[in-house]
Amino acid sequence: MSSRMQMVSRIWSRHHEAAKFLLVGGVCFLATAVVNYALKLTILHEKPVTALAFATVLATILSYVLNREWSFRARGGRERHHEAALFFAVSAIGIGLNVLPLWVSRYALDLRVPDVTRPVQEIADFVSGMIVGTLIAMVFRLWAFKRFVFPDQRTRPPRRAAARSGPRTKIVHRGEPAPSEDPGRLHDRG
Repeated sequence: MSSRMQMVSRIWSRHHEAAKFLLVGGVCFLATAVVNYALKLTILHEKPVTALAFATVLATILSYVLNREWSFRARGGRERHHEAALFFAVSAIGIGLNVLPLWVSRYALDLRVPDVTRPVQEIADFVSGMIVGTLIAMVFRLWAFKRFVFPDQRTRPPRRAAARSGPRTKIVHRGEPAPSEDPGRLHDRG
C-alpha cells in the first residue's frame, strides 16, 4: 500500500464518524431546504421562522435514523429509548441554534420587506437560516452526539463483522475430512 493510501486510510479511520455525520448532514440540509422553501413559498409565506423550524424538525427525524444506523453505528452505551430522548433533546437545542440567526436577521436587523427588497430578504434568510444557523447547529450536534448521545465507541459490532466471521455452518468437502476434523491438513494445502 502506498504512503498516500496509508495516510488516507489513517485519516479515514480517525475521522470516519465525522465524515459520515457530514454526509448525513448534507442529505438533511437538502431535505430542510426543500421543505423550508416549499412551506415558505406556499402556506407559511408570512412565517419564515416557523417554516424553517418545521423543516428542521422533519430533517431531525431523518437525521436520527441515518446517524443511528450509519454514522454512529458502532457506538452505543445506552438503551434505545434513552438514546432517542437524548438525541431529540440535543436536536431541540440544535433547532433553536439553527433558527436563531434567521430570527435575528428578520426581526432584530429588519432584513425583510418593506424595509429591504424581496431579493435582499431572501438572500438574508438563506444566509442566516440555512448557512449560518446550520453551521452553528452542526458543530454543536457533532460535539453533543459524540459526548452524550452515542458516548461509547465500539459497543455494537460493525455490519461487516458478521460477513467477515465466515459461514455459520461447517463446509463439507467431498472426499476429504472437514478442516476442523484434521487441523494439520490446513497447513498442508497450499
